[in-house]
Amino acid sequence: MATVTATSRRTASSTIGKGEAGTLKGLGVRTIELSPSASGTIVDFQLRIPSNLRINQSSRLYHDDLATSGSPTLDLGLYAVDGNITSDDDCLNDGIALSSASTANVGVQVVKDHANAGKFAWEFVNGQTSDPGGFFDVKGIIRDAATIGAAGNTITLDLQGYLD
Repeated sequence: MATVTATSRRTASSTIGKGEAGTLKGLGVRTIELSPSASGTIVDFQLRIPSNLRINQSSRLYHDDLATSGSPTLDLGLYAVDGNITSDDDCLNDGIALSSASTANVGVQVVKDHANAGKFAWEFVNGQTSDPGGFFDVKGIIRDAATIGAAGNTITLDLQGYLD
């Protein structure tokens, strides 16, 4: 019988002692009532995270149906603070369809590929081979079509992560 071993994404040894486990933190729930927005509009969630944050797979994005015609999408990325990286506007997730509401109480994963769960924030940014330090801003960008804007056109980001 073969044994398959999981990839551990933490800096401590695989044996966890008292006080060594990363503690999952709710980093912020940000809700935006979206007005009519053209393709290319930045959605600023006003959420700043440390570059060495491990983004948890339980992080979710929830949204209403934001289209009357066309198929607007949302990309989620990390943006430079004080020039510490080259901003990467779709490094977390891309092509999130806004033309139908996210499934109630489930939402869309912030980290698109589950294989990337638990990676450091800096590891998502294109071209980064080491931690640049500092902070990143979490933002979205509307793509492909305009969104509608009326009462109840809501986007909510629930970001969770931990520091080793």
